[in-house]
Amino acid sequence: MLYCSTSAEETAELGFRLGQACSAGTVISLRGSLGAGKTVLAKGIARALGITEAIVSPTFTLMQEYEGRLSLHHMDLYRISGSDEFEMIGGEEMLHGNGVTLIEWSEKIEDMLPDWTIFVDIRIMPDQSREITIEGIEL
Repeated sequence: MLYCSTSAEETAELGFRLGQACSAGTVISLRGSLGAGKTVLAKGIARALGITEAIVSPTFTLMQEYEGRLSLHHMDLYRISGSDEFEMIGGEEMLHGNGVTLIEWSEKIEDMLPDWTIFVDIRIMPDQSREITIEGIEL
């Protein structure tokens, strides 16, 4: 499904709707260029999961964990080289966890993503709006 967002608030609201549809074991692949709005969408998902702490992109720590009605494992794989490094840091365990796993730059481990992964692609348009495509779930 294709969505259009003209503001950070609209992107976060779409994330909230996505978060409401999540259940234990949900894996979400977030793809988009730097500044596309991946972390903004993640903030909306976290709000839907009842998480009240500030959500930040885990670019330097690779992963942040948050507790809510479901735990959220928020990964940013920008700095890893690929599947081998992901396995070395124990990331594969998060793909089969009991919470929600949200992966920015997931294309680096595409061969490891489970069949039930929800794919979210965010594209910045010339007018700075966002085209957001969500595959794998109906909102």
